[in-house]
Amino acid sequence: MIQNRRRTVARALLLAIAAMGLQLTTPTVAAADPTSTAWAKLRNCESSGRYTTNTGNGYYGAYQFDQPTWRSVGGQGRPDQATPAEQDYRALYLYRMRGWQPWQCAGMLKLRGDADARSKRVPTYAESAYIGGGGQPAPPPGPGGPRPAWPGVVYSYGDCADPLKTFQLRMNTFGYGFTGTGCYYDKTRTAVLDLQRANGIKDSGLLGPKTWDAAWTGKPPR
Repeated sequence: MIQNRRRTVARALLLAIAAMGLQLTTPTVAAADPTSTAWAKLRNCESSGRYTTNTGNGYYGAYQFDQPTWRSVGGQGRPDQATPAEQDYRALYLYRMRGWQPWQCAGMLKLRGDADARSKRVPTYAESAYIGGGGQPAPPPGPGGPRPAWPGVVYSYGDCADPLKTFQLRMNTFGYGFTGTGCYYDKTRTAVLDLQRANGIKDSGLLGPKTWDAAWTGKPPR
């Protein structure tokens, strides 16, 4: 009986040790997404941290996207003309699709992938806000974002005014690449017409209250 008890106790101890051993050797799951420090190192290596960089060799912006790669993660327009927050978002999107592989600098810096590398999980703008390039993330295309009050003037071709600059910069959310001149010429007319057609507004080319509202609360153009 005593011998049987000793065997029982010994087995219990072995099981406990084995269980502890398994727990101690189970790998810890990495925190999702790289740190903001890792992203800053990548930007500094790729572009000296400059979001408006155009190297002239087909690579643009802080993360040195080429156009096909930028479009593959939903980018519109040219990367260096997008807001910093938009570039941060597309970089995180690319990382979740392909890990660090697209960036040569990541290999040079020995950046390591984590749980979200190649996860194929499409990020939200809120998830990319921590990256740190542009403060608050750009609102996603479509409804959302604070809408400034309509200025009370219907704008047409040839007009120049500060509210037109506000409208132009808002349209950069959809990839139009305005510099914010505040003057209504061909590019602004194209953006107005695109927005009107996407939202069932008469495509007059006039920037009135319905078109103004649609820039912030309507369907994205294109």
